[in-house]
Amino acid sequence: MKQLSSGELRQMFLDFFHEKGHQIVPSASLIPRDDPTLLWINSGVATMKKYFDGSVVPENPRMTSSQKSIRTNDIENVGKTARHQTLFEMLGNFSVGDYFKAEAIPWAYELLTSERWFGWDPKRLFVTYYPKDQETKALWEKTGVSADHLIPIKDNFWDIGQGPSGPDSEIFYDRGPAYDQLDPDDPENYPGGENERYLEVWNIVFSQFNHTADDHYEPLPRKNIDTGMGLERVLSIFQDAPTNFETDLFMPIIKKTAALSDQRFYGKNQQDDVAFKVIADHIRTITFAISDGALPANEGRGYVIRRLLRRATVNGRQLGIKSAFLYQLVPVVGQIMQQHYPDVLRQSEYIQGLIRSEEERFNATLTDGLNLLDQVINAAKSQNHTEISGDQAFKLYDTYGFPLELTTEYASDHGLQVDAAGFNAEMEQQRTRARKARSDQGSMKVQRDLLLEIKQPSEYVGYQQLTVKAAKPVAIIADEAIVSQSTGAGTTCEVVFDQTPFYAEMGGQVADIGKIYTQAGTEVAEVVDVQHAPNGQNLHTVRIKEPLQTDQTYRLEVDRAYHRGVERNHTATHLLDQALRTVLGNHTQQAGSLVKPEYLRFDFTHAKAVTQRELAQVERLVNQQIFASLPVETVVTSQAEGRKMGAIALFDDKYGDQVRVVKAGDFSVEFCGGDHVQNTSQIGLFKITNETGIGAGIRRIEALTSQPAFEYLNEQDRQLHKVAAAVKAPVVGQTFDRVSELQQQIKSLESKQESLEAQLAQQAVHQLFSQPETINGRTLIAGSLADTNMNQLRVLADQWREQHLSDVLVLGATTGDKANLLVAVAANQVQAGLKAGDLIRAIAPQIDGGGGGRPNLAQAGGKNPAGMPQALAAARQWLTEVSTD
Repeated sequence: MKQLSSGELRQMFLDFFHEKGHQIVPSASLIPRDDPTLLWINSGVATMKKYFDGSVVPENPRMTSSQKSIRTNDIENVGKTARHQTLFEMLGNFSVGDYFKAEAIPWAYELLTSERWFGWDPKRLFVTYYPKDQETKALWEKTGVSADHLIPIKDNFWDIGQGPSGPDSEIFYDRGPAYDQLDPDDPENYPGGENERYLEVWNIVFSQFNHTADDHYEPLPRKNIDTGMGLERVLSIFQDAPTNFETDLFMPIIKKTAALSDQRFYGKNQQDDVAFKVIADHIRTITFAISDGALPANEGRGYVIRRLLRRATVNGRQLGIKSAFLYQLVPVVGQIMQQHYPDVLRQSEYIQGLIRSEEERFNATLTDGLNLLDQVINAAKSQNHTEISGDQAFKLYDTYGFPLELTTEYASDHGLQVDAAGFNAEMEQQRTRARKARSDQGSMKVQRDLLLEIKQPSEYVGYQQLTVKAAKPVAIIADEAIVSQSTGAGTTCEVVFDQTPFYAEMGGQVADIGKIYTQAGTEVAEVVDVQHAPNGQNLHTVRIKEPLQTDQTYRLEVDRAYHRGVERNHTATHLLDQALRTVLGNHTQQAGSLVKPEYLRFDFTHAKAVTQRELAQVERLVNQQIFASLPVETVVTSQAEGRKMGAIALFDDKYGDQVRVVKAGDFSVEFCGGDHVQNTSQIGLFKITNETGIGAGIRRIEALTSQPAFEYLNEQDRQLHKVAAAVKAPVVGQTFDRVSELQQQIKSLESKQESLEAQLAQQAVHQLFSQPETINGRTLIAGSLADTNMNQLRVLADQWREQHLSDVLVLGATTGDKANLLVAVAANQVQAGLKAGDLIRAIAPQIDGGGGGRPNLAQAGGKNPAGMPQALAAARQWLTEVSTD
């Protein structure tokens, strides 16, 4: 067996298929682009959907990649099994309507068995196939796989419902008797069963049918190949590792973790090693997710990062690590992956800073979680319960990151069990909510073969001119058919012209609109949208006034005012992008944009809200470039030359050999295929109107330019004059001073009101404190106060303690829909065994709350003020029942 490193294995796979004519596609960002069906890129084929569904024709129909992916659907198994990871790399080869089974199967066998490549013993390979797919079986036999190593399995059919589908073939590697953990006659002891001996290494999907809405399987016009090979599990074979974790992808992280803890890693899948594996897996995922622009948050992708980070931190506690440590593992991850993913190491300092900040905040939260767990356990014991409910265990898991096993362990120490079934039910409800939250748009559309057939070229000339005098339709599509003449007035159809000045929507820039005329000047159609057809042509959606014909030529005119507005706003986004990098830092990345004639929208990655001061700096910097009248130049060059010029590539866009580089003086240089002004002065003015968060670590700026910006500022000025008149400011310039003066008057009046309220409260307290009652040999002062907060209750408790007014104090306070309780116990009563915490836990449920504290002082909050009388009554009853010994 060859000994390959992870880098060597990855490169060998890519090199093999490159020799077979495949284009090596770089790993895309983990954050999906223009795909609402996915939270993360979760497979190699997820980045190829636009090719397989026919919306884009690839430059090369043969592609191969090593794609980083995230899946968190079974996070609970990470660390406990040999092969579960949240981040993994999927090696794959893809054919879009090119080769099929006759090539894919022999190539797979060659890669696996040839001494030049993997060099595996053919006798160790087992292959499963769909029973009705006898063609696949015959091809494997012809290739060299013996009949007794071919296993029919009815589940070998890839089908996601409506859309492309087809049989698949899975390849297994026999690791030998040393990995047998089942009896020979166990029904799972076979390739494809749940066992450790036969390891699945590759899945080849033969996508050849369209699963229709009426549940039929129709042959696809173009058959596709989609394969997936997990790098981590294949590497475990080459490195003779019992699990994926004992490979060079994880061991450096595990060794560093061991050095930071007081524990050792044993290997060989020992149960004691679970925490090490969880940490190693999760820090890889967190690091790569942040590197690609995601940030910790309470929703979406950010929630996944936060959940993983908390789970890793809790496992660190189990290893004796009580302070922030995950951030120290980031450079280790970067060094392991540097060969294929150099950006991780380059961004290491930024990623470390984010993780450390998140860790330190969570360590405080974790302490709160442990306190809550103590309260839950004490409450269960005080009520003679034998278990912790599933919803309480889930709250600990969901809010504080406590795995079920950790809660179970703590509960067991106190003689309690945990309702695991209830916990799992809550977990499933959360998964259901997550699934519903995502769009149920089909994850893969079927090919629109009609558009694929249109291969006549269409030249976009809108960079130079906004009118084409003689454009000929090369294809007219009406009612899903290619016709020579369009439908009649009032209908809509699609048209491809041999040349066009109309921009097709792309890169955030909206499509052009305009008119189509005959050579005689008669208007025949209105262009309402333009999109890219699969083969790259501009596909015009037009509203017909008079029929269009393929044997005629037409004059195409773009709406110039609309187009000029788009140009101004598009160039402004470039200036804004660079200004954000200058003011906030180079970690900011564009995460989306919308360029319309009336306004622009720009999304970018940033961990926190942009301050008003920073926004002012950004706005000023953009306007400085506008007022400087910078020339805007476009250069068509190679990618390499463009990068030498300092051009920024947006997102993970794939660029061709020839690219357009747009330069705004020396301030901004970007790859861009959109339309722009010729000089920044044409933008006129730039004004930010809004800045907000739209997701985990994603901020959005909305802005105006030119006349819309001027009108916006005029409206703001009108509103300011209204405010000046309302506050009776002599001139607009004194409005702020006048508002400040009014605020001081309000503050003075509020202070007087608070003083009067305090006097009234003190009178109520004096009356309350003067009426102690005796219960079971102890004196009690109990009562409630309206419009009082917890801080005021603590002040009253201090007064009570200084004056030795009673043995026990129970105070309630209600404000709106909130209720607070405070219990104080005199020192001599604490010594006698009376605890404030026990009393507060007994009465807090009456206000739908919970709480705790020290033996001499405890507090609770709740959401049921109406239950305050019952809470005070419960306190009296509790004292009646407490022993006086």
